[in-house]
Amino acid sequence: MGSLASWWASKVRQFGRHLVAQVAPTERAELAGWLTSTQMALFDGMPVADRRHGLDVLERLRALGSDDHDLFLAGLFHDAGKGRSIRLWHRVAWSLGERLGPWVRQLVARLPGGGDAMARLRDHAERSAALALAAGCGMRAAGLIRGDAPPADAAVAALLHAADEAS
Repeated sequence: MGSLASWWASKVRQFGRHLVAQVAPTERAELAGWLTSTQMALFDGMPVADRRHGLDVLERLRALGSDDHDLFLAGLFHDAGKGRSIRLWHRVAWSLGERLGPWVRQLVARLPGGGDAMARLRDHAERSAALALAAGCGMRAAGLIRGDAPPADAAVAALLHAADEAS
């Protein structure tokens, strides 16, 4: 889990990035050059912070030397299932629950809309994979998103996880 100080530093950085998230028109245009129109619609339907995060993961994967199209799709869409109803405070509560224990999530689940938000965050990988499949991504990309890629893709899955954690 790392030290408490490094965990907090990571979460404060994520919080700040969430607040100022933007996607430049040039970044969107670059995606339009290799995504299908259905995949582009999925990207455009994501909250701006999740779009920015997906682009940051994609950039890290490229910087690590990958040219794997399925991996790129997984990196871009791995949070698509969170949806627009997830607020920043839900994300903070989820992270606190990871660090402090499930009681945090259980408490938040009692608040209006909190139960649905915690369920969406818990199940977002499966939801994201289903959305990616519906948008025309392949089974391999969906497996990477769900975290159940076959053993032959273990190194690729680890690369996705590392890029996600670093972004």
